[in-house]
Amino acid sequence: MNFVSRTRMGWAGLVLAAALTGCANQPQQIYGWGHYQDSLYTWFKGENLDEQKQIDLLQADLQQMQGKGKACPPGLHAQLGLLYAHQGKSDEVVREFATEKQLYPESAAYMDFLLRNFKQQQQVAKK
Repeated sequence: MNFVSRTRMGWAGLVLAAALTGCANQPQQIYGWGHYQDSLYTWFKGENLDEQKQIDLLQADLQQMQGKGKACPPGLHAQLGLLYAHQGKSDEVVREFATEKQLYPESAAYMDFLLRNFKQQQQVAKK
């Protein structure tokens, strides 16, 4: 075996060791993400939006997060509120936006804005 081959093997071994070490020392995630990212992608893409299916998945994710001691990621309750808004379920919209505000106070102004818009749309729809 010549010098070049040994050097390549050495580098390959070093890269493999680094990769394995990197995988072993991954930090624990604070949040349990579940289907949240997929739900957002579907929401913004606007195709095949099945609100009830997404609501069911996100609610199941919340239960799993609680069971595993993971925190709910920022925006998940807001997303649930928007899904409920699409269905016209005002009580659930208010509940989810309030939960988002409680968990993430920095979202209060945005949640209030969304709630005002939702209520205005409901009033217009009633006329």
